[in-house]
Amino acid sequence: MFSKLKSTLALNLSNMRGWRTNRKIVVFESDDWGSIRMPNSNVFSKFIEKGYNLKSDPYCKFDTLASSKDLMLLFEVLSKYRDVEENHPIITFNTVVANPAFDKIRESRFQNYYYEPFTQTLQNYYPNENVFELWREGMAEKLIRPQFHGREHVNVPLWLEELKQDNKAIREAFDLGFWGIPKTLYSTNNINIQASYSSDNPEHIKEYKKTVKEGLELFEQIFNFRSETFIANNYTWPLELNVELERMGVKGLQSMRYQKIPKESSVKLQRVYTGKVRNNQVYMVRNCIFEPSQTPLYFDDVTACLNQIKNAFFWQKPAIISMHRLNLIGTIDESNREVNLKKLHLLLQKITELWPTVNFLSSDELSKWIMKND
Repeated sequence: MFSKLKSTLALNLSNMRGWRTNRKIVVFESDDWGSIRMPNSNVFSKFIEKGYNLKSDPYCKFDTLASSKDLMLLFEVLSKYRDVEENHPIITFNTVVANPAFDKIRESRFQNYYYEPFTQTLQNYYPNENVFELWREGMAEKLIRPQFHGREHVNVPLWLEELKQDNKAIREAFDLGFWGIPKTLYSTNNINIQASYSSDNPEHIKEYKKTVKEGLELFEQIFNFRSETFIANNYTWPLELNVELERMGVKGLQSMRYQKIPKESSVKLQRVYTGKVRNNQVYMVRNCIFEPSQTPLYFDDVTACLNQIKNAFFWQKPAIISMHRLNLIGTIDESNREVNLKKLHLLLQKITELWPTVNFLSSDELSKWIMKND
């Protein structure tokens, strides 16, 4: 009971401050598109056979690059619904535009880092499918809207250092073509190689600025438009990156209630809210959660999310829903996709029934609306 009251209080406090609107706006923000996680079920089994416990980690159990079937079944659900202006629900595909080129990195004996566009990784994973063509179709139908989530989803200088030092777990994952393992398997300190920008080392920050510039340029090459919003891996990035992001055309910062700012071997939590403006960039804070792959089977994800949407609308805030890619993937475990798409179907049904004047927006559309109506 105390935990529930605490959660409710935190939700109200996060929605009290900042920009308001009378529109019933719903935004789905989904991270990790484009990035590898677990290559396949065979690699999952091989890593477990080496003595590592991955079975309690939902990302390792379910998450991988989306296949054609993953996308087609998702688009099928989204296409069933429309908002008051006849727009379908649109998912902001926060996209990592590159992945490590493992063979080249190995050849350099971990002295140098090389990467490949995620479109190449898609071809490597699914050589008999044209998955990116489905991305194009989803964009054309306004079912998905890619935005920038980083050049890659790995902290390059920290990862290379661990590889040079022959960190056993990280090296064995590397040899199998991935890195996204639970932090407890490779470190007893605050190092997290999943968080691309999680260091305050001046040399690392210099490297981060370079990767942001290269990543945004590659994003534009792939999608033929600029990303106008950004969400950092693991919600962690130094304030120095905001200037580079702004220079490259990023006007909106997707965020949780706190920006995690690297501070020595830890992070500093800086409170933000929807409508907060810094460096001509507006923050948009996620105030709803739909992450069924990360909750117990008995948990009612749909009702919980609907209650959070209701609270957002009570405070005249957009309902910004966190929904990571792993919830929509069935390539490793079909039941994960099947169960969660049914829940998404029900969630969208309830949203359109309860709030018939709802507007479905992408994150870049929301940032423009906030700045226009500030």
